[in-house]
Amino acid sequence: MTRLNHDIKNSFLYPRSCYYGQLTPENLIFNANLQEFAQKVGYISSLETNGKLSPEEALKEIDALWQQFKASK
Repeated sequence: MTRLNHDIKNSFLYPRSCYYGQLTPENLIFNANLQEFAQKVGYISSLETNGKLSPEEALKEIDALWQQFKASK
């Protein structure tokens, strides 16, 4: 896969929004972690909705993500 195709695929699968708040390293890291958390929760929710994950498994996955996110503060 060429570098351009790889970048296009990544920007589609992992969209990032601009940060408009006060520019500090801590705020930028928090924002990036929050966006990653939200993206992964969206994927898990979709998998559960489509029957690929049980509700219990989805809840476990989201809880694990939440613990990771909380630890990243």
